[in-house]
Amino acid sequence: MKQYIICFPLFAMLLCIVRPVDVWAQKALKTVVLDAGHGGKDSGAVGKKSKEKDIVLDVTLRLGKMINDSLPEVNVVYTRDNDTFIPLNQRADIANKAGADFFISIHANSSTSTDVTGAETFVLGLHRSKDNLEVAQKENSVIVLEEDYVNQYEGFDPTQPESYIMFELMQNVYLEQSIVMASQIQDSFVKSSRGDRGVKQAGFLVLRQTSMPSVLVELGFISNAEEEAYMMSEGGKCELVNAMFKSFRTYKTLYDNSNKAQVVKLDKKEADDDKGIIFGVQIASTSKKLDKLPTKYGEVYMYEEKGVFKYYVGKTRKYEQIVQVKKSVKADYPDCFVIAFEDGKRVTEKYARRKLKD
Repeated sequence: MKQYIICFPLFAMLLCIVRPVDVWAQKALKTVVLDAGHGGKDSGAVGKKSKEKDIVLDVTLRLGKMINDSLPEVNVVYTRDNDTFIPLNQRADIANKAGADFFISIHANSSTSTDVTGAETFVLGLHRSKDNLEVAQKENSVIVLEEDYVNQYEGFDPTQPESYIMFELMQNVYLEQSIVMASQIQDSFVKSSRGDRGVKQAGFLVLRQTSMPSVLVELGFISNAEEEAYMMSEGGKCELVNAMFKSFRTYKTLYDNSNKAQVVKLDKKEADDDKGIIFGVQIASTSKKLDKLPTKYGEVYMYEEKGVFKYYVGKTRKYEQIVQVKKSVKADYPDCFVIAFEDGKRVTEKYARRKLKD
Protein backbone atom coordinates (compact mmCIF):
# COMPACT_ATOMS: atom_id res chain seq x y z
CA MET A 1 0.00 0.00 0.00
CA LYS A 2 1.33 3.41 -0.91
CA GLN A 3 2.17 5.79 1.90
CA TYR A 4 1.29 9.45 1.34
CA ILE A 5 3.06 12.16 3.28
CA ILE A 6 1.10 15.39 3.36
CA CYS A 7 3.29 18.40 4.06
CA PHE A 8 1.06 21.02 5.65
CA PRO A 9 1.95 24.63 4.74
CA LEU A 10 2.68 27.03 7.59
CA PHE A 11 -0.04 29.47 6.60
CA ALA A 12 -2.60 26.67 6.64
CA MET A 13 -1.57 25.68 10.17
CA LEU A 14 -1.96 29.27 11.26
CA LEU A 15 -5.45 29.34 9.82
CA CYS A 16 -6.30 26.34 11.97
CA ILE A 17 -5.29 27.99 15.23
CA VAL A 18 -5.91 31.68 14.69
CA ARG A 19 -9.09 33.06 16.18
CA PRO A 20 -11.56 34.05 13.45
CA VAL A 21 -12.02 37.78 12.99
CA ASP A 22 -15.02 39.75 11.81
CA VAL A 23 -13.80 40.12 8.26
CA TRP A 24 -17.04 41.84 7.28
CA ALA A 25 -15.81 44.84 9.25
CA GLN A 26 -13.51 46.14 6.53
CA LYS A 27 -13.06 49.21 4.35
CA ALA A 28 -14.91 49.55 1.07
CA LEU A 29 -14.30 46.86 -1.52
CA LYS A 30 -11.67 48.35 -3.81
CA THR A 31 -9.98 45.49 -5.65
CA VAL A 32 -11.27 42.30 -7.26
CA VAL A 33 -9.09 39.72 -8.98
CA LEU A 34 -10.67 37.88 -11.90
CA ASP A 35 -9.05 34.57 -12.75
CA ALA A 36 -9.71 33.01 -16.16
CA GLY A 37 -8.94 29.33 -15.64
CA HIS A 38 -6.29 27.43 -17.61
CA GLY A 39 -4.60 29.09 -20.62
CA GLY A 40 -1.63 28.57 -22.93
CA LYS A 41 -0.52 24.94 -23.02
CA ASP A 42 -3.36 24.08 -20.63
CA SER A 43 -6.57 23.96 -22.67
CA GLY A 44 -8.73 22.86 -19.76
CA ALA A 45 -11.85 20.94 -20.76
CA VAL A 46 -12.30 20.45 -24.49
CA GLY A 47 -15.65 20.34 -26.26
CA LYS A 48 -16.47 19.44 -29.84
CA LYS A 49 -16.09 23.03 -31.02
CA SER A 50 -14.33 24.93 -28.26
CA LYS A 51 -11.81 24.91 -25.44
CA GLU A 52 -12.47 25.91 -21.86
CA LYS A 53 -9.50 28.30 -21.77
CA ASP A 54 -10.96 30.40 -24.62
CA ILE A 55 -14.53 30.57 -23.32
CA VAL A 56 -13.56 31.56 -19.77
CA LEU A 57 -11.05 34.17 -20.94
CA ASP A 58 -13.72 35.90 -23.02
CA VAL A 59 -16.26 35.78 -20.18
CA THR A 60 -13.69 37.01 -17.64
CA LEU A 61 -12.65 40.00 -19.75
CA ARG A 62 -16.29 40.92 -20.35
CA LEU A 63 -17.01 40.75 -16.63
CA GLY A 64 -14.01 42.93 -15.87
CA LYS A 65 -15.11 45.51 -18.42
CA MET A 66 -18.63 45.61 -16.97
CA ILE A 67 -17.22 46.15 -13.48
CA ASN A 68 -14.92 48.90 -14.78
CA ASP A 69 -17.76 50.64 -16.62
CA SER A 70 -20.40 50.36 -13.87
CA LEU A 71 -18.23 50.46 -10.75
CA PRO A 72 -15.24 52.62 -11.72
CA GLU A 73 -14.13 52.85 -8.10
CA VAL A 74 -13.24 49.14 -8.18
CA ASN A 75 -9.79 48.13 -9.39
CA VAL A 76 -10.02 45.02 -11.59
CA VAL A 77 -6.92 42.81 -11.74
CA TYR A 78 -6.63 39.84 -14.10
CA THR A 79 -4.47 36.78 -13.48
CA ARG A 80 -4.31 36.54 -17.27
CA ASP A 81 -5.76 38.70 -20.04
CA ASN A 82 -4.52 36.61 -22.96
CA ASP A 83 -3.79 32.99 -23.87
CA THR A 84 -1.03 32.50 -21.31
CA PHE A 85 -0.28 29.61 -18.96
CA ILE A 86 -0.23 30.80 -15.35
CA PRO A 87 0.60 28.31 -12.54
CA LEU A 88 -2.02 28.01 -9.81
CA ASN A 89 0.22 29.33 -7.06
CA GLN A 90 1.07 32.40 -9.18
CA ARG A 91 -2.63 33.15 -9.65
CA ALA A 92 -3.11 33.22 -5.90
CA ASP A 93 0.09 35.25 -5.52
CA ILE A 94 -1.23 37.87 -7.95
CA ALA A 95 -4.36 38.25 -5.81
CA ASN A 96 -2.43 38.40 -2.54
CA LYS A 97 0.06 40.99 -3.82
CA ALA A 98 -2.78 43.11 -5.20
CA GLY A 99 -4.37 43.20 -1.75
CA ALA A 100 -7.58 41.97 -3.35
CA ASP A 101 -10.86 42.11 -1.45
CA PHE A 102 -12.32 39.26 -3.52
CA PHE A 103 -11.10 36.56 -5.91
CA ILE A 104 -13.29 35.00 -8.62
CA SER A 105 -11.96 32.03 -10.61
CA ILE A 106 -13.98 31.24 -13.74
CA HIS A 107 -14.13 27.81 -15.38
CA ALA A 108 -16.23 25.52 -17.58
CA ASN A 109 -16.97 21.97 -16.49
CA SER A 110 -16.98 18.64 -18.30
CA SER A 111 -18.36 15.16 -17.72
CA THR A 112 -18.07 11.71 -19.23
CA SER A 113 -21.84 11.93 -19.67
CA THR A 114 -22.99 14.32 -22.38
CA ASP A 115 -26.34 14.71 -20.59
CA VAL A 116 -24.99 16.54 -17.53
CA THR A 117 -25.79 20.26 -17.50
CA GLY A 118 -25.94 23.24 -15.17
CA ALA A 119 -23.85 25.88 -13.44
CA GLU A 120 -22.32 25.50 -9.98
CA THR A 121 -20.22 27.67 -7.70
CA PHE A 122 -17.60 26.38 -5.28
CA VAL A 123 -16.06 27.72 -2.09
CA LEU A 124 -13.00 26.30 -0.40
CA GLY A 125 -13.64 23.32 1.83
CA LEU A 126 -13.62 19.57 2.10
CA HIS A 127 -15.47 17.84 -0.71
CA ARG A 128 -18.56 16.05 0.62
CA SER A 129 -19.25 13.96 -2.45
CA LYS A 130 -17.45 12.00 -5.14
CA ASP A 131 -18.63 14.50 -7.76
CA ASN A 132 -17.13 17.45 -5.86
CA LEU A 133 -13.84 15.59 -5.50
CA GLU A 134 -13.75 14.88 -9.24
CA VAL A 135 -14.26 18.56 -10.09
CA ALA A 136 -11.45 19.56 -7.73
CA GLN A 137 -9.17 16.87 -9.14
CA LYS A 138 -9.75 18.09 -12.69
CA GLU A 139 -9.07 21.73 -11.85
CA ASN A 140 -6.04 20.89 -9.67
CA SER A 141 -4.51 18.54 -12.26
CA VAL A 142 -3.07 21.55 -14.10
CA ILE A 143 -0.17 21.60 -11.61
CA VAL A 144 1.44 18.61 -13.37
CA LEU A 145 2.18 20.98 -16.27
CA GLU A 146 4.20 23.20 -13.95
CA GLU A 147 7.91 22.85 -13.39
CA ASP A 148 8.90 21.23 -10.09
CA TYR A 149 5.27 20.97 -9.01
CA VAL A 150 6.05 18.29 -6.42
CA ASN A 151 8.15 20.72 -4.39
CA GLN A 152 6.04 23.76 -5.22
CA TYR A 153 2.94 22.14 -3.72
CA GLU A 154 4.67 20.23 -0.88
CA GLY A 155 4.03 16.77 -2.30
CA PHE A 156 0.36 17.37 -3.13
CA ASP A 157 -0.87 14.80 -5.66
CA PRO A 158 -4.11 16.02 -7.30
CA THR A 159 -5.08 12.49 -8.36
CA GLN A 160 -4.99 11.00 -4.87
CA PRO A 161 -7.91 11.50 -2.45
CA GLU A 162 -5.45 11.21 0.44
CA SER A 163 -3.86 14.51 -0.58
CA TYR A 164 -7.12 16.32 0.18
CA ILE A 165 -6.92 15.54 3.89
CA MET A 166 -5.35 18.96 4.41
CA PHE A 167 -8.60 20.67 3.44
CA GLU A 168 -10.41 18.94 6.29
CA LEU A 169 -7.93 20.47 8.74
CA MET A 170 -8.11 23.98 7.38
CA GLN A 171 -10.37 26.63 8.85
CA ASN A 172 -11.30 29.13 6.17
CA VAL A 173 -11.92 32.44 7.95
CA TYR A 174 -13.45 33.82 4.76
CA LEU A 175 -15.99 31.03 4.31
CA GLU A 176 -19.03 33.09 5.33
CA GLN A 177 -18.33 35.86 2.84
CA SER A 178 -17.44 33.37 0.12
CA ILE A 179 -20.75 31.57 0.60
CA VAL A 180 -22.66 34.86 0.38
CA MET A 181 -21.06 35.62 -2.99
CA ALA A 182 -21.43 32.05 -4.24
CA SER A 183 -25.12 32.01 -3.30
CA GLN A 184 -25.71 35.32 -5.05
CA ILE A 185 -24.07 33.95 -8.21
CA GLN A 186 -26.20 30.81 -8.17
CA ASP A 187 -29.38 32.82 -7.56
CA SER A 188 -28.52 35.04 -10.53
CA PHE A 189 -27.84 32.01 -12.73
CA VAL A 190 -31.22 30.56 -11.80
CA LYS A 191 -32.96 33.84 -12.65
CA SER A 192 -31.34 33.69 -16.10
CA SER A 193 -32.67 30.13 -16.55
CA ARG A 194 -29.35 28.35 -16.02
CA GLY A 195 -29.51 24.85 -14.57
CA ASP A 196 -28.77 25.12 -10.84
CA ARG A 197 -26.24 22.65 -9.43
CA GLY A 198 -25.92 24.66 -6.24
CA VAL A 199 -23.18 26.03 -3.99
CA LYS A 200 -20.61 23.41 -3.00
CA GLN A 201 -17.37 23.00 -1.12
CA ALA A 202 -14.25 21.33 -2.49
CA GLY A 203 -10.48 21.47 -2.19
CA PHE A 204 -9.22 23.79 -4.92
CA LEU A 205 -5.55 24.73 -4.71
CA VAL A 206 -6.12 28.12 -6.36
CA LEU A 207 -8.60 29.06 -3.60
CA ARG A 208 -6.56 27.56 -0.78
CA GLN A 209 -3.66 29.95 -1.33
CA THR A 210 -5.64 33.18 -1.57
CA SER A 211 -5.88 35.37 1.54
CA MET A 212 -9.31 36.85 0.82
CA PRO A 213 -12.88 35.63 0.22
CA SER A 214 -12.98 33.64 -3.01
CA VAL A 215 -15.17 31.49 -5.23
CA LEU A 216 -14.69 29.22 -8.22
CA VAL A 217 -17.47 29.34 -10.82
CA GLU A 218 -18.23 26.51 -13.26
CA LEU A 219 -20.29 28.20 -15.99
CA GLY A 220 -21.63 25.01 -17.54
CA PHE A 221 -20.64 21.72 -19.14
CA ILE A 222 -18.62 22.00 -22.31
CA SER A 223 -19.19 18.26 -22.77
CA ASN A 224 -22.88 18.96 -23.42
CA ALA A 225 -23.44 20.19 -26.98
CA GLU A 226 -26.27 22.54 -26.04
CA GLU A 227 -24.38 24.13 -23.15
CA GLU A 228 -21.22 24.40 -25.22
CA ALA A 229 -23.16 26.29 -27.89
CA TYR A 230 -24.69 28.51 -25.18
CA MET A 231 -21.30 29.39 -23.68
CA MET A 232 -19.89 30.10 -27.14
CA SER A 233 -22.80 32.33 -28.15
CA GLU A 234 -22.95 36.10 -27.72
CA GLY A 235 -26.26 35.85 -25.87
CA GLY A 236 -25.03 33.14 -23.54
CA LYS A 237 -21.87 35.02 -22.62
CA CYS A 238 -23.85 38.20 -21.98
CA GLU A 239 -26.25 36.37 -19.66
CA LEU A 240 -23.44 34.72 -17.73
CA VAL A 241 -21.55 38.01 -17.34
CA ASN A 242 -24.67 39.92 -16.29
CA ALA A 243 -25.50 37.28 -13.68
CA MET A 244 -22.02 37.40 -12.15
CA PHE A 245 -21.89 41.18 -12.26
CA LYS A 246 -25.19 41.57 -10.41
CA SER A 247 -23.93 39.14 -7.78
CA PHE A 248 -20.67 41.03 -7.38
CA ARG A 249 -22.50 44.36 -7.12
CA THR A 250 -24.76 43.01 -4.36
CA TYR A 251 -21.80 41.56 -2.47
CA LYS A 252 -19.90 44.84 -2.77
CA THR A 253 -22.85 46.71 -1.28
CA LEU A 254 -22.99 44.33 1.68
CA TYR A 255 -19.24 44.67 2.16
CA ASP A 256 -19.19 48.46 1.88
CA ASN A 257 -22.15 48.93 4.21
CA SER A 258 -20.84 46.69 6.98
CA ASN A 259 -19.46 49.62 9.00
CA LYS A 260 -21.91 52.35 8.04
CA ALA A 261 -24.47 53.80 10.40
CA GLN A 262 -28.14 53.01 10.12
CA VAL A 263 -29.94 55.54 7.93
CA VAL A 264 -33.49 54.16 7.88
CA LYS A 265 -35.50 54.03 11.10
CA LEU A 266 -38.82 52.29 11.43
CA ASP A 267 -41.43 52.25 14.17
CA LYS A 268 -40.46 48.90 15.71
CA LYS A 269 -43.44 48.96 18.07
CA GLU A 270 -45.65 48.22 15.07
CA ALA A 271 -43.70 45.06 14.20
CA ASP A 272 -43.17 43.41 17.58
CA ASP A 273 -44.71 40.15 16.36
CA ASP A 274 -45.53 38.42 13.09
CA LYS A 275 -49.32 38.45 13.40
CA GLY A 276 -51.29 40.00 10.57
CA ILE A 277 -49.76 41.64 7.51
CA ILE A 278 -46.03 42.48 7.55
CA PHE A 279 -44.02 44.07 4.74
CA GLY A 280 -40.27 44.03 4.09
CA VAL A 281 -37.67 44.65 1.39
CA GLN A 282 -35.72 41.57 0.33
CA ILE A 283 -32.03 42.23 -0.30
CA ALA A 284 -30.29 38.85 -0.53
CA SER A 285 -30.60 35.07 -0.42
CA THR A 286 -28.16 32.27 0.37
CA SER A 287 -28.13 28.50 0.19
CA LYS A 288 -26.58 28.26 3.67
CA LYS A 289 -27.87 30.06 6.74
CA LEU A 290 -25.61 32.88 7.92
CA ASP A 291 -25.20 34.14 11.46
CA LYS A 292 -25.42 37.72 10.30
CA LEU A 293 -25.69 39.84 7.21
CA PRO A 294 -24.33 43.39 7.48
CA THR A 295 -26.39 46.31 6.25
CA LYS A 296 -26.82 50.00 6.98
CA TYR A 297 -30.60 49.62 6.88
CA GLY A 298 -31.14 48.39 10.39
CA GLU A 299 -31.93 44.88 11.54
CA VAL A 300 -31.87 42.10 8.95
CA TYR A 301 -34.63 39.48 9.14
CA MET A 302 -34.50 35.99 7.61
CA TYR A 303 -37.05 33.50 6.35
CA GLU A 304 -36.60 30.12 4.66
CA GLU A 305 -38.31 29.12 1.44
CA LYS A 306 -37.71 25.81 -0.34
CA GLY A 307 -34.35 25.34 1.34
CA VAL A 308 -33.12 28.84 0.50
CA PHE A 309 -32.48 31.42 3.23
CA LYS A 310 -33.73 34.87 2.29
CA TYR A 311 -32.97 38.18 4.02
CA TYR A 312 -34.98 41.37 4.24
CA VAL A 313 -35.02 44.74 6.02
CA GLY A 314 -37.65 47.30 6.91
CA LYS A 315 -40.14 45.14 8.80
CA THR A 316 -43.31 47.22 9.03
CA ARG A 317 -47.12 47.00 8.82
CA LYS A 318 -47.46 50.13 6.69
CA TYR A 319 -47.28 49.69 2.93
CA GLU A 320 -46.58 53.39 2.35
CA GLN A 321 -43.62 53.11 4.67
CA ILE A 322 -42.13 50.06 2.97
CA VAL A 323 -42.33 51.85 -0.38
CA GLN A 324 -40.14 54.61 1.05
CA VAL A 325 -37.75 52.05 2.51
CA LYS A 326 -37.43 50.38 -0.88
CA LYS A 327 -36.54 53.72 -2.48
CA SER A 328 -33.68 54.13 0.01
CA VAL A 329 -32.52 50.51 -0.21
CA LYS A 330 -32.63 50.46 -4.02
CA ALA A 331 -29.70 52.86 -4.17
CA ASP A 332 -27.51 50.08 -2.78
CA TYR A 333 -29.51 47.01 -3.82
CA PRO A 334 -30.89 47.64 -7.34
CA ASP A 335 -32.46 44.17 -7.42
CA CYS A 336 -34.34 44.52 -4.11
CA PHE A 337 -38.12 44.10 -4.00
CA VAL A 338 -41.04 44.33 -1.57
CA ILE A 339 -42.21 41.12 0.10
CA ALA A 340 -45.19 40.47 2.36
CA PHE A 341 -46.24 38.02 5.07
CA GLU A 342 -49.53 37.13 6.73
CA ASP A 343 -49.25 35.57 10.18
CA GLY A 344 -45.63 34.69 9.43
CA LYS A 345 -46.33 33.05 6.06
CA ARG A 346 -45.17 34.52 2.74
CA VAL A 347 -47.95 35.99 0.60
CA THR A 348 -47.96 38.12 -2.53
CA GLU A 349 -47.62 41.87 -2.28
CA LYS A 350 -50.93 42.28 -4.15
CA TYR A 351 -52.76 40.00 -1.72
CA ALA A 352 -51.31 41.82 1.31
CA ARG A 353 -52.34 45.25 0.00
CA ARG A 354 -55.86 44.03 -0.74
CA LYS A 355 -56.06 42.45 2.71
CA LEU A 356 -55.20 45.77 4.35
CA LYS A 357 -58.05 47.48 2.48
CA ASP A 358 -60.62 44.86 3.55
